[in-house]
Amino acid sequence: MAQTNINIRMDENLKKQFDSFCSEVGMSMSTAFNIFARTVVRQRKIPFEISTEKDPFYSAENIERLKKSIEQMEKTGGTIHEVNNK
Repeated sequence: MAQTNINIRMDENLKKQFDSFCSEVGMSMSTAFNIFARTVVRQRKIPFEISTEKDPFYSAENIERLKKSIEQMEKTGGTIHEVNNK
């Protein structure tokens, strides 16, 4: 099979971390990228979720819910178990 070169741009610190990880698991960065490319082609999709959403725990709605739960606990002396079930 003929080989070809691909050049990509990457943050220098990310490259160092990625190279270090690849070394730890006994593979080159080239091998890791080939595994990724083969998986994409085989599955016909990116093999992990890509999302612009942030962790829902830190959403404005959940922060408000947590504040209300704290207020309720301070007023009623409820238990954590009671708050989690509401």
